[in-house]
Amino acid sequence: MHILVCIKQVPDTKIIKVNPKTNTLDRSSAPAILNPYDAHAVEEAVRLREVHGGKVTVLSMGPPQAKNAIRKCVEIGADEGILISDRRFAGADTLATSYALYKAIERIQKLEGVDLILCGKHAIDGDTGQTGPGIARRLGIPPLTCVNKVAEVNRKEQRIQVHRKVEEGYELIESALPCLLTVEKEINEVSYSPLPNMIRAARYEPSIWTVDDLEDVDIKQLGLKGSPTIVGKMWPPEKSKGAKLFEGEAGQQVKDVMDVMLKERELFAGKGGD
Repeated sequence: MHILVCIKQVPDTKIIKVNPKTNTLDRSSAPAILNPYDAHAVEEAVRLREVHGGKVTVLSMGPPQAKNAIRKCVEIGADEGILISDRRFAGADTLATSYALYKAIERIQKLEGVDLILCGKHAIDGDTGQTGPGIARRLGIPPLTCVNKVAEVNRKEQRIQVHRKVEEGYELIESALPCLLTVEKEINEVSYSPLPNMIRAARYEPSIWTVDDLEDVDIKQLGLKGSPTIVGKMWPPEKSKGAKLFEGEAGQQVKDVMDVMLKERELFAGKGGD
C-alpha cells in the first residue's frame, strides 16, 4: 500500500510577528517548522503502513530549506520524501499550490501508483484548508475532510471507513480508494522518534523536482500567475486596554469580580439597557 502525505514547512506562529510597516508576516522572526497538522498526517500514514504494509512518501512544495520539514517526516517514520522546488512556484496561493502538487502526484502515480493521500486539516500560516480538497478535485478522487479516526481500510475491496468531525459529533463515512483525507490533530499522538529514525533523518537527502521534471505543466497556473487571490492587508489585533487584575484568595477574587459585574449592570440599566 503506497500512502502519500502532502506536507508544508511553516513559520512557528507562536513566535512570528507582523511587520508594522508592510503589514505582512515577518517570516524571519520565527523558526520554520513542520506544519503541526501535517505531523499527525505523517504519523497516521506510518501507523497504517505498520498494519497494511507498503510505503509512506511525503511530498512538499517550497524553497530548498523545506528539506528540513521532509527530514522531520523521515524522523517520524516516512520512507521517502520529494520536494518540488522552483522559482516558478513562488508566490502561489492555494489554487496554484494544489495545481503544482497535483502535477507532482501525477508523476508519482505513473512511477509507482498511490493508494491513499493524507494532508493536515490546514496549514497554521494560512488556515484555509483548501489545498487538500483542491488536490482531490484535480485528481478526481473523493476528499474526506476533518478526519479524526480511520476506522477501517479494506484493501481487498478498495474501500476505507473514517470518522469525520462535525459540530454535533462525527460522521462515519465510507469511500472508495484511492481518496484523500485531511486529518485533525486528535487522530493520534505523534510518537517519539526512535534513534535509528533520527540518524536516518539527519543524513537523508530528499529528491528535488523542478517544473521541468513534471509533465504537461501549464506555466500560467503556477506561482503568482496562477494565483487569483492576494492578501490585501494584514495587521495584528489591537491589545485590550484597561484590564484589571484581581489578586488574593479565590473567594475574595470572586467577590471582587461580582462587584464589578453588578456595577456594570447598574450602569447599563441606567443607560436604558434591558
